[in-house]
Amino acid sequence: MPVNTPVVREGRALLGLLAPILVSQLSQAGFGFIDTVMAGQVSPLDLAAVSLGASIWLPVVLLVSGILMATTPLVASARGAGRPESIPETVHQALWLSLLLSALGILLLRNVSPVFDWLDTPARLQVMTYQYLNAIALGLPAAAIFAVLRNYCEGMGHPMPVTVISVVGLLFNIPANYVFIHGGFGIPAMGGVGCGWASALVLWLMTVMLIIYVLAAPAFARVRLLGHRSRPELQRLREFLALGLPIGIAIFFEVSVFCVVAILISPLGELQVAGHQIALSVTSILFMIPLSLAFCMTIRIGHAYGAQDLDAILLTRRTGLIMMTVFACVSATFIVLTRHQLTALYTSDVAVQALAADLLLFAAAYQVVDALQVGAAGSLRGLQDTQGPMVLTMVAYWVVAMPLGYTLGLTLLMGTRYGPYGFWAGLVAGLAVAAVLLNWRLGRQITLLRGRGFPVAREY
Repeated sequence: MPVNTPVVREGRALLGLLAPILVSQLSQAGFGFIDTVMAGQVSPLDLAAVSLGASIWLPVVLLVSGILMATTPLVASARGAGRPESIPETVHQALWLSLLLSALGILLLRNVSPVFDWLDTPARLQVMTYQYLNAIALGLPAAAIFAVLRNYCEGMGHPMPVTVISVVGLLFNIPANYVFIHGGFGIPAMGGVGCGWASALVLWLMTVMLIIYVLAAPAFARVRLLGHRSRPELQRLREFLALGLPIGIAIFFEVSVFCVVAILISPLGELQVAGHQIALSVTSILFMIPLSLAFCMTIRIGHAYGAQDLDAILLTRRTGLIMMTVFACVSATFIVLTRHQLTALYTSDVAVQALAADLLLFAAAYQVVDALQVGAAGSLRGLQDTQGPMVLTMVAYWVVAMPLGYTLGLTLLMGTRYGPYGFWAGLVAGLAVAAVLLNWRLGRQITLLRGRGFPVAREY
């Protein structure tokens, strides 16, 4: 390919955004990796408790963060349209909303014990999981505020401060985990529960650092936050929720499918939960690359949407999806070749390693469709289209993936119960359906933009 084609130039622009966003995402995914590895070194029970707790914490925090993700396309669109004066008020309303959502999230996290009773989860696993959730719930307000400020920075085209702070937080998480897991400095040894306390502490540390930066950095002087008093405005909050709630619910539908698997298989024992968590941890880290690229596509398409530049929208879509596909092929190959070595990093339990390595074959199978669906979702967010993708995501994950996975995993309709293998087969099918539906929706939205008079000089 010639070195100066529009696709190559757009690829460079996406890569310029990708590096800091990717480091931020990998740093945040690293929290789960570190928790899983350090809890796994204590015992399979501690690993299972952290896994089960994370399976409840993660959908909640991503639902909240997903709703607040509306900040990025709103800020990017205002910046692309040359209306920077409207940005501070948008972010202020997002901050008010973050406090409300985090309060509701804490209430939910502290009242999940009936779910374990209903599923007949082993008692000792229930107790440790509930203690973990009580601890990490204290970090939810920090996670929500951090999400708003992160989206603000990225929408303004300044993702680097979030990157630096995320790396600092990750590095601090390792000694914090060690102290809370094994005890020290007057803190008693808590085992896997200590991961929850360490995560909450680090989340607050990161949030305070980011608040200080956005209030003082010269890069944000033109749109300085908190330059005037701002109260919650019901109409603005409704408008924000109209855009953000479908984003959060769509992300929740996808993430919760993976996490609900851990909850549903918990009665099968610690080995099944631990093996599932290790496979999920590996794939979650690899998923940060297409997810970060999807964020870049949201920003680039958001700027183009604000400027009513359909050529730029088409170019970003094509370039981004090409990059997604290339990475997914590399990722799938990497998983197949290194799956046994990867699982050995988490635990010395041979049975858990073997189960996790088998499940990673399913992960390799869905790499391409997973990348294509997240790329389409990121593009649609840039076009401020969120309600349609929410419905399509629900169909893919909760009408296709979960019923199929449950049927294969826990019923005898197919002749035998396949346990976690059945659930992961359902995930492959659901992600494939999501890729088809979301890319169809993206093509339809671009057609509608033509009808609204967005000029296009060249097809990409």
